[in-house]
Amino acid sequence: MARRRKRTGRRVGSSWAVRARVGLCGFLGGVIALASAGAQTLPTSARPDPRDGRDGRPFAVVDKRLATLSVYAADGRLVGRAPALLGLTPGDQEAPSSRGKAPEALMAHERVTPAGRFEAQPGHNLHGERIVWIDYEASLAIHRLRPAPAQERRPERLASSNPQDHRITLGCVVVDPAFFDQVVLPTLGSNPGLVYILPEREAIVATGGAPRGAAAP
Repeated sequence: MARRRKRTGRRVGSSWAVRARVGLCGFLGGVIALASAGAQTLPTSARPDPRDGRDGRPFAVVDKRLATLSVYAADGRLVGRAPALLGLTPGDQEAPSSRGKAPEALMAHERVTPAGRFEAQPGHNLHGERIVWIDYEASLAIHRLRPAPAQERRPERLASSNPQDHRITLGCVVVDPAFFDQVVLPTLGSNPGLVYILPEREAIVATGGAPRGAAAP
């Protein structure tokens, strides 16, 4: 979980995580097919929300089934793809009981990386470390691999070719520091962007409905 710094000015919260339950079959199939084929450009028509086709912002796609993070420029050009660590517990929805809890208080079933469309915002955690907020209110972020208890074996998990080994975080999307510094920050670290977290169990994607939050990192 990324600990939040106190913000001044406009608060970035659940309005940055608009989600709704609608069909995602076309988008999911298209993205996976393109990714599997090693596509270097993702057509704007492949984005889940048609309005995003002319959005003009860079974006990232988290594929929880493959445990990868793909980062794209605003024109759909693939900037980079890398393995990612994800929430300990599989699932596509935030556990309602996770909101407002301290990271160390999260139960195993609350450690989920939720699916959906999120309007991401660059920022910092409590220690001043640069991160990319996926959902500020839920403390959900993309960040670099940090020191962790040895028994979690996070570096080994990140290097594993088995996606199941990548389930260890409190919900955040965690990547190799070099990938974060060389790909994530230059693309998403200066201005707002979009993050699509593909579902592993349900078809969930944003439309334009009521704002909702996302799960704890």
